[in-house]
Amino acid sequence: MLTSASQRRSAAASLQQGEKKIRVYDLRLETEAKTCKLFEIAGWDFNDFLQALHKVFGIPSSETFVVATTDRIVLDFDRFKELQDGTTLYLLQHEHQVLPTATVENISFMPHYDTLIKSGTYEYYASENKESLAYPLAELIDNSLSATAKNTGTRIIEIRMQFDESLGKPAVIVVDNGRGMTTKQLNKWAVYRHSKFTKETGSFARREEDYVRPDPVPRSLNSDISYFGVGGKQAVFHFGNVVRMISKPVGLPDVHELVLSEEEFEKKEKNKEDIYSTTILNRKPGDFSHVSEDERFLRTIIDEERGKESFTAVVITGLKEKHISFLKQNFDAWTRHLAHIYHYYIHGINGNDLKQDSKKTAQQPTIDIQITLREKPNKCPRVLNLREVDDDMQTLYINSAVDTFEFKASTGPGGGTVEGVLRYHPFLYDRETYPKYPEDPEDPKDPKDPKDTCAANAASSENDNLENEPGLVTQEERKIFECFWNGRLIPGTKVAEFDWCSRKHNSRTAADIPPECYRRLSGVLFTDDNFQVTTNKMTFMDLELKLKNNQTIFSLILNGQKSSRGNIQKEFTQWLRNCNEKFDKQIKFVGFKEIKTRTDVPTKKMQHPWAVFSAIEWGGRTYKTGQLVKTHNTNPILYGKVVQFLLYGNFDGDVYATGGQVEVSREPKALWDMNKIVPISKIDKTATEEAIKKNIDNDSEKLPDKLNVEWPNGNPLQNNAILSAGTTLGPLKIEILNKRGEKLSRMSSVGQGKGTKLCVKLTLLHHGLKSDKELAAYVAPHLANNGFWFKKMENLTELGKYTLNLNTVVHETNAVSFGGRALPTFTLKFTIKEGDAASFDISAMSPTLRVGVPFDIPLQIKDGYGHSTTLTSKLTPELKCCGLDLSYETFSSSGTTFTIKNVKARGKVLNYQQSKSYDLEVTLPGLKQHTKSIKISLLPGIPHSLHVKPEETSIDVENGDQVTFHVEVHDEAGNITANPKQIVRCEVKGFPPVVTDCSSTGAGQLVTKPINLKIMKGEQQELKAQFVMPSYKNIPLVMKELRVLPSTRVSVMELYSQDNENLVLRNSEKIEWIAGGLLENLFYKLYDEAGREVLLTAKIASMIKVNWTGDVFLEDLVQGKLPDLQVPKRVGEQRFYQVSYQDQSVSVSFTIVPRPDEPERLKVALPQTTVKLGEILSGNISLELVDQFDNLTKTLTPTCVNHIKVEAEGLDKSAITFKWQDSSCAAMVTGIRFQSGSLGPRELSFSYSDFVERVSIKVTAGLPAQLKLISEPEQPLQVLNDHGISKPFVVQLCDEWGNPSPDQRVVVDLKTSPPGLTVKTNVISQPVNAEGKASFIVNGLSGPKGYYQLQFKGSFNKKPIPGPSVSLTVLPDPKKPVSLSVEYDTSVKFFAGSKFPVFSVTVVSDEGSPITTFNPAAVSMFIWDRVSSGKKPPERAIELKCNKPMKNEKNDCFHFRDKDIPKEAGRHTIQFSLRIDKKDVLYSNQIRIDVVANQPVKLGPVSQTPTPVVSYSEDIASRTLVENMTLNIMDLHGNAAGQDLGGKVIITIKSSDGERNKSFPLFERGASSLAINLVEGKAHIPRLAIRENSPGDNSSTYILVFKPEVSAHLITLTAFELPFLFYNDAQNQQKMSELTRKKDELSSAIEKYNETLRTYKELLGLLTASCLTASKKETDLKNELCRRKVTIPHPISAQHIDTLIKKKSTEAEAIQKVSRRVFPIRDNFRGQADVLGMVGHLALVQDDAAAWVISWNIRGDMDCVITKTTEAAQRIYRDTQGRQQVMALDSVLVPPGKRPLPHIRNGYPLFEPHGNPVYARELLLYPCDPESCDIVFKNILGDTILIDDLDSANNYRRAVVQNRIQCPTILTRQGDRVSSRGKFGGAQNRAPLMTTLHMFGAPLPQQYHSLKEQIDLLSQYCSAVLKREEIERERDDHVKKITSPDVQQKQKDLDDKKRQLKEIEKELASASAKGMKRGAVDGGQPSSSISKRARQSST
Repeated sequence: MLTSASQRRSAAASLQQGEKKIRVYDLRLETEAKTCKLFEIAGWDFNDFLQALHKVFGIPSSETFVVATTDRIVLDFDRFKELQDGTTLYLLQHEHQVLPTATVENISFMPHYDTLIKSGTYEYYASENKESLAYPLAELIDNSLSATAKNTGTRIIEIRMQFDESLGKPAVIVVDNGRGMTTKQLNKWAVYRHSKFTKETGSFARREEDYVRPDPVPRSLNSDISYFGVGGKQAVFHFGNVVRMISKPVGLPDVHELVLSEEEFEKKEKNKEDIYSTTILNRKPGDFSHVSEDERFLRTIIDEERGKESFTAVVITGLKEKHISFLKQNFDAWTRHLAHIYHYYIHGINGNDLKQDSKKTAQQPTIDIQITLREKPNKCPRVLNLREVDDDMQTLYINSAVDTFEFKASTGPGGGTVEGVLRYHPFLYDRETYPKYPEDPEDPKDPKDPKDTCAANAASSENDNLENEPGLVTQEERKIFECFWNGRLIPGTKVAEFDWCSRKHNSRTAADIPPECYRRLSGVLFTDDNFQVTTNKMTFMDLELKLKNNQTIFSLILNGQKSSRGNIQKEFTQWLRNCNEKFDKQIKFVGFKEIKTRTDVPTKKMQHPWAVFSAIEWGGRTYKTGQLVKTHNTNPILYGKVVQFLLYGNFDGDVYATGGQVEVSREPKALWDMNKIVPISKIDKTATEEAIKKNIDNDSEKLPDKLNVEWPNGNPLQNNAILSAGTTLGPLKIEILNKRGEKLSRMSSVGQGKGTKLCVKLTLLHHGLKSDKELAAYVAPHLANNGFWFKKMENLTELGKYTLNLNTVVHETNAVSFGGRALPTFTLKFTIKEGDAASFDISAMSPTLRVGVPFDIPLQIKDGYGHSTTLTSKLTPELKCCGLDLSYETFSSSGTTFTIKNVKARGKVLNYQQSKSYDLEVTLPGLKQHTKSIKISLLPGIPHSLHVKPEETSIDVENGDQVTFHVEVHDEAGNITANPKQIVRCEVKGFPPVVTDCSSTGAGQLVTKPINLKIMKGEQQELKAQFVMPSYKNIPLVMKELRVLPSTRVSVMELYSQDNENLVLRNSEKIEWIAGGLLENLFYKLYDEAGREVLLTAKIASMIKVNWTGDVFLEDLVQGKLPDLQVPKRVGEQRFYQVSYQDQSVSVSFTIVPRPDEPERLKVALPQTTVKLGEILSGNISLELVDQFDNLTKTLTPTCVNHIKVEAEGLDKSAITFKWQDSSCAAMVTGIRFQSGSLGPRELSFSYSDFVERVSIKVTAGLPAQLKLISEPEQPLQVLNDHGISKPFVVQLCDEWGNPSPDQRVVVDLKTSPPGLTVKTNVISQPVNAEGKASFIVNGLSGPKGYYQLQFKGSFNKKPIPGPSVSLTVLPDPKKPVSLSVEYDTSVKFFAGSKFPVFSVTVVSDEGSPITTFNPAAVSMFIWDRVSSGKKPPERAIELKCNKPMKNEKNDCFHFRDKDIPKEAGRHTIQFSLRIDKKDVLYSNQIRIDVVANQPVKLGPVSQTPTPVVSYSEDIASRTLVENMTLNIMDLHGNAAGQDLGGKVIITIKSSDGERNKSFPLFERGASSLAINLVEGKAHIPRLAIRENSPGDNSSTYILVFKPEVSAHLITLTAFELPFLFYNDAQNQQKMSELTRKKDELSSAIEKYNETLRTYKELLGLLTASCLTASKKETDLKNELCRRKVTIPHPISAQHIDTLIKKKSTEAEAIQKVSRRVFPIRDNFRGQADVLGMVGHLALVQDDAAAWVISWNIRGDMDCVITKTTEAAQRIYRDTQGRQQVMALDSVLVPPGKRPLPHIRNGYPLFEPHGNPVYARELLLYPCDPESCDIVFKNILGDTILIDDLDSANNYRRAVVQNRIQCPTILTRQGDRVSSRGKFGGAQNRAPLMTTLHMFGAPLPQQYHSLKEQIDLLSQYCSAVLKREEIERERDDHVKKITSPDVQQKQKDLDDKKRQLKEIEKELASASAKGMKRGAVDGGQPSSSISKRARQSST
């Protein structure tokens, strides 16, 4: 490791003395304990060393370990020999083991010998010291740039200024993410002047440590600027006295630290120690245990080491105070210098062009240099990325220049090449744009005026004549070139212009170029290390000498290539001339509007194009459209407004020019009405706006100004007057006056002839409820003596508001304006009201009335013109009607309605179905028309009595019969009446009641149920019948008596047998009989209720029924004989038999029990019909002897088991056993097993004695043992997340021999591995079917993307059955929404009633990208109070819809803006939802917010307080105003808002009507005011009462005022006022208190009703608006479909639309199935994480020829797999063992934007190409992820061009190259290729046949996409139709609801409550008036009465 001369000398000396010591750290154990031993290894070989290690450290022989240097180079025999004295080694488990603890390594860093050899050379050219600290910082950045040169990603360099004393002492830290340094490289860094060119040899040397000169790059940006081994050391010790180097090399796990200190150097020198020796600390990343407290900031830096692959940090401490002050105070200056030095490293080869970012080349900047300056703990750190600096000199030069001139200088063989750029900075109107240094003060001589500029130019001309005068320094000698070395600025060297670009050498050829143009040049030179610089990189040593050598050749550079034009001086002169002519401007035109054609220009060529602008900047002033201007040198002089500015030429933005034209509109326009266009130079810049306005105003005074209105008849009408109907209006006289008061009849003339004639127009408008109506419109001409005259207008009878308008109009045209100015007008408003009462109308009444039922007669009072009016006098109405007796109780008048109340009519009328008409006359005496009549109809009245027929009180009825009654309902006059609920009920005790409804006819019939009583001995019985009307309690009941007589009905039956006289069948008896036998000769008899036998007749016999047969002979039944009875054949089959008469009213039933017969055969009962091969039949086989009907005879004996035999094919008889079973008297056989034979049925033969029986049994497969997959989808299987698999999985159950097993006890489970995958299927677990199969249809798979397995496993008797597994890949679905991401400002407070912040809701797809395809109407915001337990909004939640995005908002999310915060404070919940479809809704996480009270504005009670009513009685309850009332300080919405406020509440009493002299009640103890404490915004009042005998006016209303006074300033709170009533007697107080309580209740109820009805109305409005919106959307979609020629059937129906969609879908599917070109290679990687796919699958090409030639051109890349990350590419590389080619997009850099074809420059073609050239990549169609695919094919295809044929290709290339433009590769549609070098022809440049190539696929035809669009539109249209129909149904339902009886009842209830409230208010007002009157009567002795009560109370 030792490389310096001192080390080598020390090592040689040690060898001579025989010493060679090394240090070994034992770091094998993962603990912080470490063991370090010194070894003397002189004379040892590697084996000796290993043996010593085993012995010293006790290493077992079986343990493996490695010995490595601190750079992790593992020792072997050769390397061991090269170990130097003092080397440090590690004993590790393996090479990459992490250090468990820190170690120390000794190093030496004697200065290199170059210090002596080269010191003089470099120091001779050293530059002067600079004040700025940017240059020593640059030395450290140089090192970081070199260290990060090989980084593939962003190169990060951080400079941290740590001046915060709370973090430790001040420090400067430089951190980079470069390759880091090993201990050896760290040792080299410490050696002064150790150049990077010094090579190392030996086995310890690493290849990456050797220096390799970089390849040439544009602008020499090679990062090769850490050069001499000097700058870094000089820089750190220039800043401070201690430096700490911390570094981790790439590929190694250890961190190395080296500390160099000035104090340590001095200490070693004083102690005479080796100054150039120290130690390196080796440790693991993140270990800061060695850091002292005063350097605690290092802990953060060290903590950042974790996870970093490599880095280097330079930490400088012991900083000089002056440097700290400079860095703080001049932050902007030194960061600007750094941005200047590294300008092209930061911004790329084209620099920081702020105007044209898109022109940056492919070498985009990947270097971030960030500066952080931290000063104080409470001060925000200053953070700056040097890329953000926009005022460094190079940025100023680049962005102020308008054109560049590029060249290259070659200084001869081996002399190097210099790239150069000249820039031109134009003169822009009034200033030079050549940039100045930001630090330079403003130059007072800088010309700002064109005159100054001319003076400067004149001075320049004078200097031109003096250029050869000795001692005079002219502008020509100015050094204009800044110089960059390896891309880095060398600040001390600037080069003057060369001969070919100086004015002195171009004076002849450039005489027309102004000399000041040469002073508008700046330049920059780029060199590499072929030119030497000083060690501090401040100045060049030989650059200018070489460049000005005669052998230097300068060449012009065009488009990055050397130009063949030989004379660079000529090219430069022409370029400078173009710059002057094109870019030096005077007038700036701004606000471009459009390009127009001017037909007013006489020359047709000059009519187009003219650019229109809205403003110009000229002469230091801005002239805008609409601004007042004056012209000079024009005839006439114009005064007016600017209309527009015009400039000839085709422009599209702001532009500078030397002149133009302006269009001026002359003012006042009412006089001139003309525009004129003049040159801009004609604008008088000396004219002031005041002078222009004055001239215009003088002309304006001649214009009409106002109208003078006179009333000749002396009846002037005032504005807003109120007139009675019929009032006359007019006549009117009008005069037109100007501002001077002069009368006008014409407009003032502006030239020869008279002015325009004027008239006055009168219009009279009546303002109706819906629209205005014009009643009159007249135009009056001017009369010589009377001005403008209008006659009077009569008969204004229509009520309402009127407007009389007088307008000045132009004669003939009736225009109300002239020259854009409104003519004067006059407006008069008045109102017509109704007159006095003169007649009345009878309002609508019910057409039918009822006898005795009161009704009202409403009368509408009218005036003489039929308008409703009020009565002014009291009138008594009179009623008359022929044939009826009429009377009424009272009458009342309310507004315009006069009501006669409670009118009753009595008399005889027709029946309920017919009404009789009568003429009712109403008379109001005193009116002009005093009598009116109305037709009325009278019906019967309400029920009064009940009449029942027959009218006898006692009625006979035979037992079993019904009784019929007739009933009628009568009114009070005896008329049959019909009314609702006229139900008549008849009740007979013991029988169900019967009812009849007489509601419709007034009469009805009642029929009782049959009267069935049990009559004993033929005696009759009595019953009572009662008739009532339940709904009419006032009608008396009616009673009737029923006598029930016995009947002759059959009541008893008897059965017997004639064969056996003893056999009599009794009811419910059981009888035994032989199974299958016959019971014969059965007879029956019948008896009546008295026990007499009933004679059998045919009629009676026909009513006899038996339940055992349907074949019954009537002849036998008449003889009393019953059919024979067949006994059941099965023993135990008991059967029920019955004989009945007449529907079983009389019957006899019995049961027969069969018994067995003699044995007939041997019966074999198998327990099951199948047995598995090789298994014993489970259960017992039963053998029994049965009779002919298979009834068990129980005749077998136990000994029979010895004589039974069993025979069958393949039967194993060894296991057969026979047993006797006593319980069943049967033999049991077990052990039946088949050992061989085929599957299927087998015959078993059983024999006993003479009985033989054969049975069949089926032999099936064995026990299930395995599962097989017999049907599955095609592999490999890839499924989109949450999608299904169309083809089902079918699993077959088999036994161990492979036979299909139908055992349905086996259950097959579908499981996943790993378990993160969720399977949606009809069943997850199911038994196999009868065929042993189980089918699984996977409807959906959901889970994280990745690889999974579907596993099929069976189970039988809890034992597993193995099954197959299927591998699949789950791909994320980019169209599936999985979550809603909500963003909003979480720092804001939610004040009640305010606005919410903007909520931005993003729909996140399965792959994490936003989805923007959802309709905004599908996204909703819900808000509700409190926190709900569910995951969805509750029903009470309020739904809000999103807003349209604004310009500055993202368009990939939905925005909820300006939504109202709830007015109620407290906890609320917000949740957002997305309606995916009709069923699925996606909800966001619930956001819980706290709505806080708004600003405090008032004082109010916690709960509603009723109106108090008090009196001055002794009872405290009667004097109490409020009790237990709490007052809170509230915001505007009633929320408590004063928790932080305190003070007082002052309680006073004031009058409700504002009277001050009124007598006011006093509080207890006689106080007129009280104060209570206000604590935390709350005041509690336990009780507040007036005193006994308090003064006050009886029945008066007072107001309690609670006024808050708080200590906080600037808070004004509204007082709480509570009205109360005061009385002087308790009785009246109680009455008024009750009335007040009712009033409050009614007011509250009315408010609730109003709220409900208002809600109905608002909802109707919303539904109506929704209907209109839905109809419009439907119409728009229909129009769009019609535009696409899709016919919609009429009438519209969803079924027709669905049919049309299916038809279109079928057409689209047919097109999709048509064969088309596809890329044949399967993509097995698409869908994996971060994998885009195979190149051949990423794009589609429509044209076959294009697909053919493009696929051939990139055939080597077609199977390349594209990944988004390098990690994914490496994964595929490893998985395929390198066989698959891959490309990662994060390692690809392509230029952004779209570059035009080579033949197009600045938007214009250089020539007209043939062959239709186009970039090949533009023919590619990307099905998905177009942005990534665009990068892929920009990288693969580049700028390859596709053209029609080879001739066109060659011609195109030749034309492009002739224009000095590089031409890319060209492909032809015929299969040829012309390479970018011009080569074509040969087999390698000719595409093979299409059939031999793997080509890009073809896209679906346009017809398919059109069909899909039509299907989408049809789907939307169908949804719109359904939506419209749904909304219309909702609206219709709502309309029905509004008009429903329930809502009408609510409206009626509301009216009733309003009426009640009005009556209560009247009663309260009346009581108050009476009280006031009593108070006035008693007012003479108030004081004496009070004094008397006072004396009584005192005693």
